[in-house]
Amino acid sequence: MAFFVSSITTLFSLFTITCISIVILPHCDAFPLHYNHHPLLHPHHHHPHIASHNYRDALTKSIMFFEGQRSGKLPPNQRMSWRRDSGLYDGSALHVDLVGGYYDAGDNVKFGFPMAFTITMLSWSVLEFGGLMKGELQNAREAIRWGTDYLLKATAYPNTIFVQVGDAKKDHACWERPEDMDTPRSVFKIDANNPGSEVAAETAAALAAASLVFRRSDPMYSKILARRAIKVFQFADKYRGSYSNALKPVVCPYYCSYSGYQDELLWGAAWLHKATKNPMYLNYIQVNGQILGAAEYDNTFGWDNKHVGARILLSKEFLVQKEQSLHDYKGHADNFVCSLIPGSSSAEYTPGGLLFKMSDSNMQYVTSTSFLLLAYAKYLTSSHTVVNCGGTTVTPNMLRRIAKKQVDYLLGDNPLKMSYSQSPNPNILVGAIVGGPDLHDRFPDQRSDYEQSEPATYINAPLVGTLAYLAHSFGQL
Repeated sequence: MAFFVSSITTLFSLFTITCISIVILPHCDAFPLHYNHHPLLHPHHHHPHIASHNYRDALTKSIMFFEGQRSGKLPPNQRMSWRRDSGLYDGSALHVDLVGGYYDAGDNVKFGFPMAFTITMLSWSVLEFGGLMKGELQNAREAIRWGTDYLLKATAYPNTIFVQVGDAKKDHACWERPEDMDTPRSVFKIDANNPGSEVAAETAAALAAASLVFRRSDPMYSKILARRAIKVFQFADKYRGSYSNALKPVVCPYYCSYSGYQDELLWGAAWLHKATKNPMYLNYIQVNGQILGAAEYDNTFGWDNKHVGARILLSKEFLVQKEQSLHDYKGHADNFVCSLIPGSSSAEYTPGGLLFKMSDSNMQYVTSTSFLLLAYAKYLTSSHTVVNCGGTTVTPNMLRRIAKKQVDYLLGDNPLKMSYSQSPNPNILVGAIVGGPDLHDRFPDQRSDYEQSEPATYINAPLVGTLAYLAHSFGQL
């Protein structure tokens, strides 16, 4: 069954989605002897010359998906033509302009925390693999800009971020298209008195990463993004506190920050270091890295926990940019990689080969982790380096094979081998990826089962870079 299919209906908006099935990657501490013989680790196991899937088509659709999630006044070149303008008065409750941005999933709420992470990962996808995207590069940039234009609005006032538009409880109780919504468009913010360091630092990361995307194609816009990122990170760091405390009744249980805000401060500083080259951010990382959890063994990367992403990103500074002071991040990144190796004591896979983290929207971790593996493989190749896992050498190509297997599962190489939705749906949300199967490769295909059936922007964002790499590798781009 492909989890990237042609018609599935989202939970709350009752529109249909073209979905992708994805993979997740676990962690490990011990390495039993038998794991050396896993086929993914065999040194003579190479990609076939002919691809079993059309990665280029999947790339096109995975980017087009974001047009289906747009809020606001849609542009003339909108390709998903069944969507119309929506949320045109967002922000008016507090006399601010918050029109635009993305609906996070199948509902009509604009959640700032996962939206910012979506933009960070879309930007990272373009920064690492945009050179391979050819005609899709401009579409990817437009998807990023739709998000950053909104984030600039949400951060327009000093020491304030508007982090949510919409009442999640009331919205989730009413299934309707965004064009028809009549639920309250309440506005919620963080500020110096009610801080939210995780959402603020993630927003800074998104703005900083995107500034790098537009550095050559739109230098003026890039500078605007970078300057705002600096101010937003200052706010995140100076006024420390969790937005899950300040806005608990509003953001929980939907996007509670369970991992705290330390990971976002490290992640945000890493992106600002990369975007500005200001020595103060490298110094910040050197002084605060351990306090902010650089060496913790939390190997789940997604909208809530950014530690692994920060480790991989900072390892690049050591491996590729030769920043010796960040040497330890190579070891931290290696620990993450070793936790995913098939056969390790902490790596959990479904019988069909899907890496499995948790039952609630497992695919988000599959796509994010697959991207990290390909990015890290790129850095290792650049520096002629490998990973040593308990005496076993893990090469960049091994990491690429693991990532490819996960994407192939998502595209149909799984026990179900069937399309998702058999009932007619009014509108196709091309390129959406659903939450995915359970630990036993079962997928109920029920709209009411949002944990497995609901798509989300942060599931697609890291997949964009992964599909670009695979499409290029098999001569499809």
